[in-house]
Amino acid sequence: MPTEKTELRRSLRARRNALSPEDQRLAAERLASNLIGTRLFLVSRRIACYLPNDGEIDTGPVIEHIRHLRKICYLPVLSRLSHDRLWFAEAKPKTKLVPNRFGIPEPAVKSSDLVRAQELDLILMPLVGFDDQGNRLGMGGGFYDRSVGFLRHRNRWRKPHLLGIAYDFQRVNGLMAEPWDIPLQGVITDQAIYLY
Repeated sequence: MPTEKTELRRSLRARRNALSPEDQRLAAERLASNLIGTRLFLVSRRIACYLPNDGEIDTGPVIEHIRHLRKICYLPVLSRLSHDRLWFAEAKPKTKLVPNRFGIPEPAVKSSDLVRAQELDLILMPLVGFDDQGNRLGMGGGFYDRSVGFLRHRNRWRKPHLLGIAYDFQRVNGLMAEPWDIPLQGVITDQAIYLY
């Protein structure tokens, strides 16, 4: 039986997959321009991004800016042990990528080269939908929430900071937060900067 979140995921994913290549390219460039002027981006050195999948906004321009500004770019890697959380690997221009069990490319590195979320300054997170309270609707696997779950037990936000990146049409009204959800500090889109 489809739930409200299931239906919302389906419609938002269909909408982003329907964009033309030119619309996708322009949106990705606008998003990168919006992001690089934010304080959180400017003060961060170790930044995790992701490679787009299933119509997600292209992160290529963002990754180019991270490298151009001599910041360190990381990409998520599915844990080889617990299979339910993410580690992060530095992604240099010539880093070899291999598909994970979902078919998403990730760096092919030794386990000793992986870092935990706690070691990053900023994580740019993919999402399917978001609301004005910083709630994020992901794909439903919970990988990011489990990987940054430690932030729930702190008195105040510290590293890493969490920003979602998305198309502006992915903004929706009032997502119901689950107890395990970790709120975002902001969302950067192709049209706007939302900080919470």
